[in-house]
Amino acid sequence: MIVASNSCLSCLIPPWTIRSNSGQISTSRRASASQITITESNSLVQQTNKRRCKCYDMYKEAVPFAEAWAWQKSIVEERKSLIDRNEDDLDTLIVLQHQPVYTLGTASSENNLNFDIKDPPLPIYQTERGGEVTYHGPGQLLLYPIMNLRFQKMDLHWYLRALEEVVIRVLFSTFSLKASRVEGLTGVWVGDKKLAAIGIRVSKWLTYHGLALNVSTDLSPFSGIIPCGIKDLGVGSIKELLRGSSRPSSTSSDHDDGDGKLIDIAHESLLKEFCEVFQLELCHQSVSILRYPDK
Repeated sequence: MIVASNSCLSCLIPPWTIRSNSGQISTSRRASASQITITESNSLVQQTNKRRCKCYDMYKEAVPFAEAWAWQKSIVEERKSLIDRNEDDLDTLIVLQHQPVYTLGTASSENNLNFDIKDPPLPIYQTERGGEVTYHGPGQLLLYPIMNLRFQKMDLHWYLRALEEVVIRVLFSTFSLKASRVEGLTGVWVGDKKLAAIGIRVSKWLTYHGLALNVSTDLSPFSGIIPCGIKDLGVGSIKELLRGSSRPSSTSSDHDDGDGKLIDIAHESLLKEFCEVFQLELCHQSVSILRYPDK
């Protein structure tokens, strides 16, 4: 259960590692799923006490991208000042959906746009995150963690794999979908369908931007781009895969209640797994603090 405003939610799960059946880190271009092994002696997150994390949760809202981007940059600058004073005691997580938008990363090429960039069908933003072009819109849940990796692990590859792990756990534990990584690429796939895109920026070991999970997203805007610059793999959503699956799910009766219920289920699972993977204690905040910082 997600705790109400200004209270804290912690997850009492031991640290973990990602291992394949052979005991090695799982990377397969054919997208084989990883097996999660809980261990205390070889953890990815080695902490004795959970770090607290402010959570601004507006997961039912479609927030304009520019607004959420400005919030992130403002928090990052404030946190940098706290780091300089050795006072950075709390991480931050922003959870939301976006109004339809295309965003470009630092590696983006106009060759991956199926439209004239001077006359785009949707708003388009060039950002400082890594990666290529992607689409955000309603039905897609976004997690924007602003985390100090000095309190986790100062390794960007580790951080990307940890974000992937959050999604892999959600898809398997909540929706009985066997998700995987693909060697050489960032994100999460079920078969040849990419369900989660990840793009980050890190400054002074502070992360921002984050992950996007397609829950009940209208996938048609992805046809306007080559998502993440990957031509030989498709894009999918939880809703699409559940419709095409004959396997029973523990929440199958809930899925029939519509997209809103599916978003609710995915949201709760994402927060739970995020807490567990990063060993954080969420402290829910009023979103008015972000929207009206001077009041």
